Amino acid sequence: MTLRRKETLAAWLFLLPGFVGFAIFVFGAVVFSSVLSFFEWDMLTKPTFVGLRNFTKLFLADKTFHLVFRNTLWFVLGTVPTRVLLGLIFALILVRNVPGRTFFRAAIFLPVIIPTVAAAMVWRWIFNADFGLLNDFLYQIGVSNLPRWLSDPKWALVAIVILSVWKDVGFSTVMFMAGLQSIPTTVYEAAKLDGANAWKTFVHITLPLLSPTTFFVIVINVISSFQVFDQAYVLTGGGPGNATNTIVYYIYNNAFQWFRMGYAAAIAWVLFGIIFIATFVQFKYQRKWVYYE
Repeated sequence: MTLRRKETLAAWLFLLPGFVGFAIFVFGAVVFSSVLSFFEWDMLTKPTFVGLRNFTKLFLADKTFHLVFRNTLWFVLGTVPTRVLLGLIFALILVRNVPGRTFFRAAIFLPVIIPTVAAAMVWRWIFNADFGLLNDFLYQIGVSNLPRWLSDPKWALVAIVILSVWKDVGFSTVMFMAGLQSIPTTVYEAAKLDGANAWKTFVHITLPLLSPTTFFVIVINVISSFQVFDQAYVLTGGGPGNATNTIVYYIYNNAFQWFRMGYAAAIAWVLFGIIFIATFVQFKYQRKWVYYE
């Protein structure tokens, strides 16, 4: 056997565990769930083929799914624009040579690497209606009707949005900083020579040249927001009264609480379809506002 063949064989042997893991736990799971969505199965008895009944029930008869879909959609609308806007603002500030820039960069990105469960446990104390830091701060500034963040249906989803924005805005900030630093300084110098002020430079140069980064940040945030689970699971358990129940949390309940594995698989594929359509629409219309060099 030649040296080249030995090196090729060694490379394939190193790659084999990864391929096996992907085939079993990713590709295999996808195929299994797609087949399972046409069955009823409680993991104890023999699966029963029901055709499209899981999907028709989901769309036509399951009012809880309609509710969790609305909750998830409101969560996406609450988190994605906020993360993108705050991430851009923070990046515009931290890309400059401001005092303490290194510290603030680390402070903003630190929540991203903190496990979501650990962050949610801390925020449970912050959101505590009786002795939490947030209500104490609101009381100090004169707010008398303090929200009961985690037990009031009007505020519970807002609390999860606040936690999620705090947790993930650092990712958007880092992406925008990278995009800003990739813009050639010669473009700004030319604009300055032409007499453009700061606002015109931002609108006509920074935003267009930053649009590929903005597009990437929006797509990633939309995909991750539709899959929200940990925050609702730890903070509120989907309550009060399903006010914070989300699609992924509903999948979890059907699969591992009520043992409706086929129905859970059907919901999972519907979620995949929702994310696919949302991503497809974004890619389809990106040419109207995204400018590539």
